[in-house]
Amino acid sequence: MKPITKTRLIEDLQNLGVKPGQALMLHASVKSMGWIVGGPRIVLDAIFETIKPTGTLMMFASWEDNPYELERWPAERRQAYLKECPAYDPATSPADHRELSILAEYLRTWPESYRSRHPFSYVAVGPQAQYLVTDHPMQYRDGPGSPLAKFCNIRGLVLLLGSSLGEITLLHHAEHLADVADKRIDRYKMPIVQHGRRVWVEIEEFDTTKGIVDWPDNYFEAIAKAFLATGRGMTGQVGEARSYLIDAASLNDFGKRWMESNFANGKEKKKDSDGV
Repeated sequence: MKPITKTRLIEDLQNLGVKPGQALMLHASVKSMGWIVGGPRIVLDAIFETIKPTGTLMMFASWEDNPYELERWPAERRQAYLKECPAYDPATSPADHRELSILAEYLRTWPESYRSRHPFSYVAVGPQAQYLVTDHPMQYRDGPGSPLAKFCNIRGLVLLLGSSLGEITLLHHAEHLADVADKRIDRYKMPIVQHGRRVWVEIEEFDTTKGIVDWPDNYFEAIAKAFLATGRGMTGQVGEARSYLIDAASLNDFGKRWMESNFANGKEKKKDSDGV
């Protein structure tokens, strides 16, 4: 495989439209970018060198080995977890690098990084990092006051490096805001460190796993493709990876209106969604 250097990554990012001072939310498949000289961390090095000195980088970090599906685990595993599971601690709990990109864990441990208090956390580095992740709502985590809402407010850009368009986390904010009847609700419990003790907290939100309504396809991907088809967003290649740079607020507004149009009356209503 052709080696991909940091210099090449910086050039590719600049060609895609990444500039100093931007706030970026990153989704990345390191494997799809090719053989990177120096390993995955070089991707973050290249991004920071491109957006410095006033740029900010944010990622969805979640939490390694979180018990989201605890009720569906085998009894023995569930009992062991309930007895000795570590609680979520923003300062020490590793990012979920198995389900997400390894870069989320690298960013969590980056100097001067900030992480949100919700177990399905966000991590950020840069001048606006603390603002983005502070006071992450425990209930309805992707609504007003969330890192996603704040990211739209500061006119951030979603950066996908080899990741699927169906994985754009930002659209969970659009799900929250969309005026759609009978949106599916999700409820679960998480162990969280509070005042030095493990406390199980009940959490409620719109369903980010199965979606807010039944739909035969990945509607995040459909929304992103329809948005790009309008001529908005930048498309290119970073390393060997198909990459995109998309204005977060514009995509969020488009996604909200797409859902309201296609999920009318809370019923499955799939139609021509090439535009809104």
